[in-house]
Amino acid sequence: MRDAFSDTIVRLAKADPNVLLLTGDHGYALFDDFRKECSSQYINAGIAEQNMVGMAAGMARAGFRPIVYGLSAFVPMRVVEQIKLDIAHDQLPVMLIGDGAGFVYSYLGTSHQSTEDIACTRAIPNLSVYSPADRFELIACMDLAYKSKVPVYLRMGKSDRGDVHMGVPQAKVGRLLEVKPGQCGDIAFIATGSLVHTAMNIAADLYSDAVVWSAPFIKPIDHQQVTTICAQSRVVVVLEEHSVLGGLGSVITEIACELAPVQILRVGVQDRFSEHCGGYEYLLKEHGLDRLAIEQRVHDFLKKTAH
Repeated sequence: MRDAFSDTIVRLAKADPNVLLLTGDHGYALFDDFRKECSSQYINAGIAEQNMVGMAAGMARAGFRPIVYGLSAFVPMRVVEQIKLDIAHDQLPVMLIGDGAGFVYSYLGTSHQSTEDIACTRAIPNLSVYSPADRFELIACMDLAYKSKVPVYLRMGKSDRGDVHMGVPQAKVGRLLEVKPGQCGDIAFIATGSLVHTAMNIAADLYSDAVVWSAPFIKPIDHQQVTTICAQSRVVVVLEEHSVLGGLGSVITEIACELAPVQILRVGVQDRFSEHCGGYEYLLKEHGLDRLAIEQRVHDFLKKTAH
């Protein structure tokens, strides 16, 4: 996914000299090609993320198209106020990239783990929130963010879990993408980011009739499409490598409770920090986001709601 990100920003910058890449002293080798191809459009703002967002806002006002890159624990989490007041309030065309979302920077501890960024950003008016599942969704999301000319936060997981598409999808802002066809009726999966691939595998092996949807767009999201999916399903399982408070599960539940009541299982990070330090796979297991734990939760929920 990071290679696709690097290739895409180089392509956008070469096509538009107003595209600028700002980084808070992160990226390093990731931006080797960008520095080689578009050196005059690269700015290392140093370890000063709040100032970097302010710089991006000023550049956007001057007609540039800034892309602001940082670890998601810092962009957006360290700069929520600047995003809100400097960028979103005046609807400036700035693309904010949060890399390493979720537990990817596992060994670096809580300070570098980001499981609340969707909740924080989707509450900010005028700010769109994207969460691609693979390299192909990433390309589609970045192209749409560039074309939309509105403030966008794009959440990028550093750990590739595998492709969910065969090529770049014909995506439309707000629309969910069907990544596994199925039959309407019993169970539907809606997932975002790293857990889309997990949802596809679980459905393919255990629930062959289930349809699986990827949600690369958290905000805006097509309410009518979500309502239809919920209305056609007895149970909807929502998966995300993010807190269950304020994330995709909350989005789906908020829509469903108003328009299409349905049994919803929200699979995500519970309201707590990691207890121990360990690798990425370990932390997924600690928080119940490994495949076996998710399978058990789905099984128990279906059994509980069968009557």
